[in-house]
Amino acid sequence: MKTILLISGPNLNLLGERETDVYGDVSLDEYVELASSTASMHGFGLVHHQYNEEGRIVEEIQSARNVHEGIIINPGALTHYGWSIHDALAAFDGPVIELHISNPNAREAWRHTSVVAPVATGSIIGLGKFGYELAVNALVDSLK
Repeated sequence: MKTILLISGPNLNLLGERETDVYGDVSLDEYVELASSTASMHGFGLVHHQYNEEGRIVEEIQSARNVHEGIIINPGALTHYGWSIHDALAAFDGPVIELHISNPNAREAWRHTSVVAPVATGSIIGLGKFGYELAVNALVDSLK
């Protein structure tokens, strides 16, 4: 079965518990389940990993080459300064969808720049749980 890799960055393991005024009360497991069921409707499997360390995210991206059809990544705060993630994604041959639950552009100024966006096929921001469904649909569509 063809697979999509979903990577969740630092602190996303605390979804539903931290800053619920920004991120809501939905857990990471609920986000992953929605993405997985959406992928399944398209005939894809979904593999999810969450890491709090930048190096582990880079290793996961590198390992995805010739294994997964595409990558959906919510790099959390690493979005704004994780150049090693940028470089690893640039070396991946399939589509990459950058995903954020909140809208970084509507938050603190330091969140307004993404180092991931230049190497992503597209970005989905600020749509909460619905964004995970959209990200899978966008990735699958880009494979056609």
